[in-house]
Amino acid sequence: MKRSGSGDEVAARCELNPAVFRRRLMKWYGERARALPWRETSDPYRIWVAEVMLQQTRVAAVVEYYNDFLRRFPTLVSLALASELEVLVAWSGLGYYNRARLLHRAAQFIMTERRSSLPSSSAELRTLPGIGEYTAAAIASIAFGESVAVVDGNVERVVLRLTGRASENTAAARGLVRAQAQALLPQARGTVSRREVQSGGGAGPSHSDNPAGDHNQAMMELGATVCLPRAPRCSECPVRELCRTRGEHPTTARAPQRSRPVACLLDLRKRGPATEVLLERRPACASVMPAMVELPPLPLDAVEGLEPALRIRHTITNTNYYVQVFSPRRLVSASSGSLASTGKRTGVAAQALRSAIPADSRALYWTRTTQLAGLPLTGLTRKILQRLKLMEKHRAALPE
Repeated sequence: MKRSGSGDEVAARCELNPAVFRRRLMKWYGERARALPWRETSDPYRIWVAEVMLQQTRVAAVVEYYNDFLRRFPTLVSLALASELEVLVAWSGLGYYNRARLLHRAAQFIMTERRSSLPSSSAELRTLPGIGEYTAAAIASIAFGESVAVVDGNVERVVLRLTGRASENTAAARGLVRAQAQALLPQARGTVSRREVQSGGGAGPSHSDNPAGDHNQAMMELGATVCLPRAPRCSECPVRELCRTRGEHPTTARAPQRSRPVACLLDLRKRGPATEVLLERRPACASVMPAMVELPPLPLDAVEGLEPALRIRHTITNTNYYVQVFSPRRLVSASSGSLASTGKRTGVAAQALRSAIPADSRALYWTRTTQLAGLPLTGLTRKILQRLKLMEKHRAALPE
């Protein structure tokens, strides 16, 4: 026999009750939230850095970079005074490098025009380079307590399932999601009682003096860990009795994943005890990853019939890059299976591949492998060099 629900549950089935929702959500968040490093600070600068890093990037990847970045640039002033190259080096491998450039420019603007004080309202934050609606709301609520809803992909999914709506990629649909998320949000500091926030005695990263910021983080946490895009963990959901969907919801068809084969050159040479690798600096005017450093790309027809030293897959947004890495010292003929370059022929093979590089020779240069960590390498190049043990791989564990 089905057990009758509490008064709160009966009311919630008829209408989404914000007070009931918040109480259950915050009890769960206090008990289950992951201890992420940016949740352990109230410093607006550090919260800003985290939110920029988290744009279109997995939490696990951000954890790996966040503390290292802040060790290099512990304050807004130190970031503003750094060179763009230093910032790109610290960001190398995290991807979407324009975020780093805009973060740097925003820090310089704040230092010169705002006396090193980060704006506290979402409206003012949106006037800074690299800060859009989502990031402005996150910083304003988490760092300053503004009652503005943060709506990222996780929060949108939670709201759609709670209200029983299908996903629609229209301005009207997005507006409805934002309005519903705002309706669930505590309206100001102090409007949610200490009892409501800390109900259940959880020891998680909940702070009763900032109900809006805590609520936004709890919504994002719920979507990231329980209300998953596929196979949501409804049995673990603290608000499942309030949800009209309880499972996956209809979604707009995503663009199909594309595949693209690419090739690049790994050319090494010895200079005394040092090993050097040939690199290419992308043009400063390039539309994608300007001024970043990479292994020289090769035309596919230049390597036809040759077996690569390494195959690797690299995904950016909705494109899978199937990368072949060719090394003159390890070239193998695909037809004969014999070495195409050994001994004296290594230099000939190397020169042939270097000649096939489309880039201007002035963009090419040799650097010691011991200096690779100090360069603004593209994520793909860093992955290849680490896979081949030419540079160390920094690892950071994602907290449970």
